[in-house]
Amino acid sequence: MHQLLAKHAEFVSDAAYQGKLYKVDYYPGAVPSDDPNDAVQGEVYLLHQADVALPLLDQYEEFGPDFPEPNEYIRLKQTVALKNGRTVTAWVYLYNHPIENLELIKSANFIQHTL
Repeated sequence: MHQLLAKHAEFVSDAAYQGKLYKVDYYPGAVPSDDPNDAVQGEVYLLHQADVALPLLDQYEEFGPDFPEPNEYIRLKQTVALKNGRTVTAWVYLYNHPIENLELIKSANFIQHTL
């Protein structure tokens, strides 16, 4: 994924999304939250060729008509807060299956959680 982003995008900022983060398996899943105190940590990238990069990202996230329904993730435009406090609309892959039996990642940062 890093190579894909390096080739087709540029890093903009660390960011936060109003949601909760769960450990699905060896990977995380974010879901929206109504609580403004909930924030999933992530990064925002500017895609140089979205028509090329988005299908590749969709493949990675197993999102779209080529994958069994319901897809594990859905890609939606969501508001995220950049590190400088500015908000932007960005594509976010949201977990699309039940969360009842999943572990909540309280730090909201999957990388910190797995260290």
